[in-house]
Amino acid sequence: MTQRSKREDDESVRYVTLGCAHGGKTRKRITNISKPCSTTKTDCKVRINVVLADGVLSIATVYNAHNYGLSPQNARFFRCNRAIDDSVKRQLDINDKAGICMAKSFNALVVEVGGFDKLSFIEKDAKNYIDKARYLRLGKGGVDALHSYFERMQYKNDGFYSSMDLDDGGRLKNVFWADARNRAAYDNFRDVGTFDTTYLTNRHGMPFAPFVGVNHHGQSILLGVGLISSENIETFVWLFDTWLKYMDGRAPKAIITDQDRAMKNAIAIVFPNTRHRYCLWHIMRKLSEKLGSHVEFKYGLKSALQRCVYDSQTSDEFEKSWEVFIDIYNLKENAWLQSLYSERMYWVPVYLKNIFWARMSTTQRSESMNAFFDGDVHSRTTLKEIVDQFDNALRKKVENEIVADFHSFNCIVPCISHLPVEKKFQAVYTNYKFKEVQ
Repeated sequence: MTQRSKREDDESVRYVTLGCAHGGKTRKRITNISKPCSTTKTDCKVRINVVLADGVLSIATVYNAHNYGLSPQNARFFRCNRAIDDSVKRQLDINDKAGICMAKSFNALVVEVGGFDKLSFIEKDAKNYIDKARYLRLGKGGVDALHSYFERMQYKNDGFYSSMDLDDGGRLKNVFWADARNRAAYDNFRDVGTFDTTYLTNRHGMPFAPFVGVNHHGQSILLGVGLISSENIETFVWLFDTWLKYMDGRAPKAIITDQDRAMKNAIAIVFPNTRHRYCLWHIMRKLSEKLGSHVEFKYGLKSALQRCVYDSQTSDEFEKSWEVFIDIYNLKENAWLQSLYSERMYWVPVYLKNIFWARMSTTQRSESMNAFFDGDVHSRTTLKEIVDQFDNALRKKVENEIVADFHSFNCIVPCISHLPVEKKFQAVYTNYKFKEVQ
């Protein structure tokens, strides 16, 4: 960038200094020092001084030692290197008018040029997202379409794995698939995962069952996916066991699900050493349904139960608070509360705080798979389209992680204290996790 320059009266350049864009220091634009914004400024001293001598611009001095790492392969992410030319704008505009969603339009451009890195812009530079309705049915030839897809993926990707569970009549009951990227993600982030089957269940009989984790940028990552025909113990055992075999028998350290009895029993069978947790949000949202008829629900009962659950610091404190709560509101005969208390080890935070949960207490990451697929998969998408769009969506997720890696590489979140330990965290953590530490 031009740091300083001077022109003569005739507008000719007298001298100019070109400096690194990381030069200078950050201007403090916020009053909350505990939440500093990330910055690209590192006070880098790289510069070139050019002066006019005898009518010719000549380089006078050069200082070329940057005080931060360089990564030419990531140059495409810099704003100055991103641009959408007119022909691409016209194509995007035509697709938009034709009812083609932005996600598909962008993916077509990626395929056309041969990869994300060949484009001169990223997806966030394109606008006006549109959904396109599709239908989800397991029609004639659905099993054959799946089988052909899996064979094609196996040929293209040595790490691709799939398993199809058929009944005695040869009809598809359950299916699971994952690829090398899912297994690589599992190698690094298998501390905790979520599993939920509520996505895509309203228009067909095969619930979408994703295994979801979280990476070092706080992003949801897919660790494998299944389509199941029923939600009983036998089905979940098959799915969990198939997933476990692909992950070389390494069970997750912790898993979060909803309060489903079949899931609980299947996890106990397949993952006996995995810490199981119920989704706290699902339980607490039932308060109005289960206790709303109580005369004191809005006058102390609800807040008292919330304090008991969220504010207890030790198990003894919870036990005493629960007992007082039950006595005060005369709830000893309430069957729902009795069942919750009998399973308190699965959902009350104080009993779970000795396990690493990656800041998760709900199955929200599994349920937000609609965001993961960026509109490519809906409750009306055909079964064949699900597996086709799965690979496209996964590539986008990988690209999002690369972008986040670049942001942590290129930007620095300033320290807010003089403590050496904060400086250490700044050096070893991603920007997202360092902000959590702050």
